[in-house]
Amino acid sequence: MKTYSFGLFLILSLPAAAQFDKILQRAGIGQKNDATKIGLGLKDALKVGTESAVNRSGSVDGYFKNEAIKILMPEKLRLIEKAMRLAGMGGQVDEVILGMNRAAEAAAPKAKPIFWEALKAMTFDDARKIFSGGDTAATMYFKDKTSARLTAEFRPIVSKSMNEVGVVRRFEEFTAKAKSLPFVKPETLDLEQYVLTKSLDGLFHVLGEEERKIRTDPAAQVTSLLKEVFGGKK
Repeated sequence: MKTYSFGLFLILSLPAAAQFDKILQRAGIGQKNDATKIGLGLKDALKVGTESAVNRSGSVDGYFKNEAIKILMPEKLRLIEKAMRLAGMGGQVDEVILGMNRAAEAAAPKAKPIFWEALKAMTFDDARKIFSGGDTAATMYFKDKTSARLTAEFRPIVSKSMNEVGVVRRFEEFTAKAKSLPFVKPETLDLEQYVLTKSLDGLFHVLGEEERKIRTDPAAQVTSLLKEVFGGKK
């Protein structure tokens, strides 16, 4: 299907608004331009939600002090981490963990224009599915549409940040010293890929939280259009 600008596409697709009948009843809206209004409300909501998610994640401590998305030592290295802490090398472990989170925080702002491009490309059918979908339907839409591009944009930033703050060097020191500890089996890991994956996971987690708030919390419906479209949606 050819993609038009979001508002124009919705207007031209008004005959398909019959698909929204039950949704409109739930939302408590009753005008002839309901389909367009819902589309514009979604666009409004998702712009607010993506901007807030990026700002929260991309600030200092956005990952590091958010326990839900904080990047910890990889699972396969947890035993090594424990052994190093017991051996009095916890400071080096903490420096690696802090550096991984700083790399994710540095990359997050790159997501905003990518999210907004996906928003502009959203079709009438996308809007219908998102509006009538679950609490994180829009987040899943963005994850599907933007993950490949986000990965490409985040990778060099994560790599540069990790090298600038010495994460790679400290991680190599970490694993080298771990080899000298008794009963510790050395593990290999692509640390950059690990941080990249966790960065994206954390960003989408925060975006999902923002989406849930906009759908259910009147305080998060910060424009009159959001209140009208989502205020009556049960």
